[in-house]
Amino acid sequence: MVDTINSNTTVRSFKHLNSYERGEISALLKEGKSIRYIARKLGRSPSTICREIKRGTTLQLKSNLSFYTSYFPETGQAVYEKHRSNCGAKLKIAQAEAFLKYAETKILQEKWSVDAVVGACKKDPAWKDAYIVSTKTLYNYIDRGFLSVRNIDLPLKLHLKPKKKRIRQNKRVIGKSIELRPQEIKTVKPLVTGKSIL
Repeated sequence: MVDTINSNTTVRSFKHLNSYERGEISALLKEGKSIRYIARKLGRSPSTICREIKRGTTLQLKSNLSFYTSYFPETGQAVYEKHRSNCGAKLKIAQAEAFLKYAETKILQEKWSVDAVVGACKKDPAWKDAYIVSTKTLYNYIDRGFLSVRNIDLPLKLHLKPKKKRIRQNKRVIGKSIELRPQEIKTVKPLVTGKSIL
């Protein structure tokens, strides 16, 4: 059966789908529409729609414990954003290749900290025109496995706080101070009456 549609068949020049279009794909798939129909409806190429459906399709479990696959626009969006984030990181890695190799050498061979490497390069005029990533980004690259440096290779970060001098005070004050007694009590009177023992 051939799907017919009264829509503009001009394919859009930009590649990335937005969240609204992903919602449209989901709705049209539920209506049983073909990939070509959806592509024409959205003004996209069939290959773009096909890739998106593959990206956003997950395995689901029915109440009778049988499995089925279904497209979810949220899954497609999440996978897309993850790929975009990795592309951005790879682009920065390519730009900062010289700095990252230098960082690997200093950390692995000379046991420098990440902060020391970044700080030294920012102060060194030789690195003035080079692409240097921030300390946070460098830690992020190490965490994500983009470098040969691993977290175990990093110097231990010691968080030592200076001890504060504390004056201990009693939590509960019992009675009044002896200094606050009335004047007449301060005069000592002999308590012995009768014969004194010599």
